[in-house]
Amino acid sequence: MNSDTQQHNILKGYNMLLYFAGTVIMYKPSEECILDFWTNGILKNLPVSSSNPTFVKAASQLRNTCDDKKICKEILQDDFDRLFDMKEHSLAPAFESLYSKKEIAGSGTYPVGVTEFYNSYGWVSKFKAKMTDDHLAIELLFLTILIDKYVALEDAACQAEMGQEICRFIDNHLFNWIGEWNSKIQNYSNTIDFKGIATLIIACVEDIYSIFSRRTGTIFSIENLKN
Repeated sequence: MNSDTQQHNILKGYNMLLYFAGTVIMYKPSEECILDFWTNGILKNLPVSSSNPTFVKAASQLRNTCDDKKICKEILQDDFDRLFDMKEHSLAPAFESLYSKKEIAGSGTYPVGVTEFYNSYGWVSKFKAKMTDDHLAIELLFLTILIDKYVALEDAACQAEMGQEICRFIDNHLFNWIGEWNSKIQNYSNTIDFKGIATLIIACVEDIYSIFSRRTGTIFSIENLKN
């Protein structure tokens, strides 16, 4: 397997994780979700592995998630309500606009709104009528779309440009707030399940950034990211 094919397969694995994690923080866990993902052990067998300490922590947390269907449904739904279901009154709201903005490094300016980034790609969220564009699940969904675009490209120059765009999106609309959001999850969640999901989101975003970034100290070797 050549390195490009390996990288594409790894990125597809991360996209699976991001799509799932976004779904978990957008929708209250249903009986089907609990059966499929928690009690059937899917969360304990992730499609990629990584030497990133954050990813290792996430995998460890997810190996200890609830496995009793009857108990899981009640405690996970209660935890979801506390953490996410009241927007700004939630303990860990998942909206970028509710967290402090940070300046773009070296520019002295603040990032433009995430909707403008979506618009630049002609993308409109199918959830727009019921979920604002700055919800973490929507931002993760858009990130998976950018990654899919990268994987579909064959020209090296176009791939390099799309890789830069992926890093720019992560810099401007994820790294500037998901660390604070994750801290709230770790502090306030009553379940290891949501703690593990939050840690997994951080780990996946870090690893994806590392794949595309050439910054010293941020790159994990492709050999350390496996599917």
